Amino acid sequence: MESNLPEQVQQELTEFLRSRRAEADDLDPAFQAAVVELAGFVLGGGKRIRPTFAWWGWRAAGGGAEGREAVAMLRAASALELLQACALVHDDLIDGSDTRRGGPTVHRRFEQVHRESGFAGDGEQFGMAAAVLLGDLALSWADDMLHGAGIPPAALARALRPWRAMRTEVLAGQYLDVLGQVRGDETPQAALRICQLKSASYTVQRPLELGAEVAGASPEALEALRRFGSDIGVAFQLRDDLLGVFGDPGVTGKPAGDDLREGKRTVLIAEAAATAREKGDQEALDLLHGVLGDPDLDEQRVEQAREVLTRLGAVAAVEERITDLTASALHALHGADLAEPAASRLAELAVAVTDRTR
Repeated sequence: MESNLPEQVQQELTEFLRSRRAEADDLDPAFQAAVVELAGFVLGGGKRIRPTFAWWGWRAAGGGAEGREAVAMLRAASALELLQACALVHDDLIDGSDTRRGGPTVHRRFEQVHRESGFAGDGEQFGMAAAVLLGDLALSWADDMLHGAGIPPAALARALRPWRAMRTEVLAGQYLDVLGQVRGDETPQAALRICQLKSASYTVQRPLELGAEVAGASPEALEALRRFGSDIGVAFQLRDDLLGVFGDPGVTGKPAGDDLREGKRTVLIAEAAATAREKGDQEALDLLHGVLGDPDLDEQRVEQAREVLTRLGAVAAVEERITDLTASALHALHGADLAEPAASRLAELAVAVTDRTR
């Protein structure tokens, strides 16, 4: 099972979504068609990072690699991808993003459906409404998949603690992100807090805890996994922030500089703005403010922003944070009494998710 974990997660999601498509068809063929779009989005890409960390949290706390309990754990871990689908669909809508994973975002796809079908009314509004509803549906199904995974009641009760915390934290992070944009808050502290809540929690820390809780982890093991997960989760998002500006569109699946067009005040931007103010570099600050949130930002302006971010030392500062956080996470891991091969695999994953190109 562990040699092809992403494929196993894909299989679990495929089976679950097949049953839900059948239920949707019984309700109405038009709704079933919308569900097919959602299923295609869920199954059409993604690195399956969250289920992977949940699985290795389970194994780190002594959970087995085979048998009925392992299958139940795999199903529970796979439910995280439906939570991720909800977050992505809604995040793309909030940011007004056009593409995801090399194709149209869900709200843009339903705008296209509206246009091609000759529907009455506003196509953009229809796309927005469809995305909200399908994102909500994915969140509901995530709960259904977790509760129906076959985890014993006592283990499920333990798993619900990080599950519930994760759902709240990711929404809190998203709200603070939106609030920060309208407030114009460019402090590194605010950006880092959003990073911790919006990404670190539900990408690494809480999935690890979920798997460990199902396995009945000791308080010491849970604490070590929390520290590891928090540091690696933040480092993962910092790498994502760098790729959002400097990444290759052919690899990331998003246009170059898309984070700038969306006006994201990431730690990268916050570091640059803080340095520009400290140095009295008003020209650099004006350029950053000019590119942030500009939907018509072209490649030339993106390149100018990249030059400023590099010149001000923001790129180097973020890289240093990633290095320090990864080292801190590995220290927490090595000081804990975690089962093998999970401890070694988590150390490998720490490097893999923080040193990547997509």
